[in-house]
Amino acid sequence: MPRNLITDADRDRVRELHAAGKTRNDIARAIGRSPSTVTGIARSLGLSFDRSATAAATHARQVDNRARRTEIVGRLYGRAERVLARLEAPTYTFTATTVHGIETKTLDHVPAPDEKALASATSTHLAAAARLEQIDADKGSEGAKSMLGGLAVALGIRATRGDE
Repeated sequence: MPRNLITDADRDRVRELHAAGKTRNDIARAIGRSPSTVTGIARSLGLSFDRSATAAATHARQVDNRARRTEIVGRLYGRAERVLARLEAPTYTFTATTVHGIETKTLDHVPAPDEKALASATSTHLAAAARLEQIDADKGSEGAKSMLGGLAVALGIRATRGDE
């Protein structure tokens, strides 16, 4: 099977995207080539992917994601508060299908199945918010241990304790 030849268009596109500050993987996705092919093209053009620029881009992406998580956490808390307010309201209004069609009903209590569903939704929203908050709170030694443990597993290193 013939290999896909690198064209002048590929080289021009790599040069253009590199100048725009794109990472190797971003360029690979944009031109439909493997990251190693992009590395080879860049090398032949005298271009490099400066690790400090990559680190800065990674840091910027982390900051953006942290801000997005913060926004989502706020929205999840808002949803949980609205569900709780509905549970605690003096009347409970809902839509039901009856023999007369679709009707709106108002009760002085929340029916048990609805209360269970609303309580479950509240719990789900709060748990999701807590998990997202934990991502940004996990900056201590436990996060480092977890990262190092994951790296060791990826490298196939077996951890040993001194007492073994």
